Amino acid sequence: MTGGAAALQAQLSGAGYVASDELAMALYLALELERPLLLEGAAGVGKTEVAKVLAALKSAPLIRLQCYEGLDASHAIYEWNYQRQLLAIRAAGESGAAGPGLEARIFSEDYLLERPLLQAIRQAVPPVLLIDEIDRADEEFEAYLLEILSDFTISIPELGTIHATARPHVILTSNGTRDLSDALRRRCIYAYVEYPDPATELAILEKRHPGLEPRLAAQIVGFVQALRREDLDKVPGVAETLDFAAAVSGLGVADLTDDPGTLQAALVTLLKTQADRARVPSEVAQRLAGRAA
Repeated sequence: MTGGAAALQAQLSGAGYVASDELAMALYLALELERPLLLEGAAGVGKTEVAKVLAALKSAPLIRLQCYEGLDASHAIYEWNYQRQLLAIRAAGESGAAGPGLEARIFSEDYLLERPLLQAIRQAVPPVLLIDEIDRADEEFEAYLLEILSDFTISIPELGTIHATARPHVILTSNGTRDLSDALRRRCIYAYVEYPDPATELAILEKRHPGLEPRLAAQIVGFVQALRREDLDKVPGVAETLDFAAAVSGLGVADLTDDPGTLQAALVTLLKTQADRARVPSEVAQRLAGRAA
């Protein structure tokens, strides 16, 4: 790995994010080439956290667009404040000020509502633009997105074309619920974020819970790693590992094998469906804890 990517990896680590060599290199290249970074992987592996940590490292605003089915331009890019426009039209009519210039006045900056994408290209300092779970948005929405990712411009018929004041650092995340278009992928640097291996997850846990006793931290990581190999509907991610560690520590557990009842109670932080709770009864949890000990 190059010196620049290694330095960025160290900076991420200092900010509490343990990045793999591949992820650090992809992020470094995205920053150097000023290209969007597309992160794919299962939910809970730390994709969104990359954007948050990057914003903190650069002391930059974090602007987040949470994608969902039916997302359109008015919610992602801009829309007009129709209520204020109607009030202005009514007031102009009552005062006799209505005229040829009224339309220009009500379709001006004073009545424009910036949504995340427009807001991101109008920052004085390059922000971090997080387009979260792009795979949840409809394919049609990607057409709106491509113009911005290509030229960082937005066309507003009433105002003209708005060019980026400062080019944002763009991070897109996808959980893989649908295939993304080739056009979108071509515009991005790509990295797949895996579940961390035991050593990496232990390093993450040590950074986020530095007061945790080393033996217990190793048990927690071993337990979660073993749990991920079970037949679960919702595999616990890193965020769930951290919640589990906080729960275990808060309940005063010094060893996962000491108190089966407490261990079972703490599983609410790891297992998020009734079916998964049924698949991991107390005896299974104890068996997994015994392997991790």
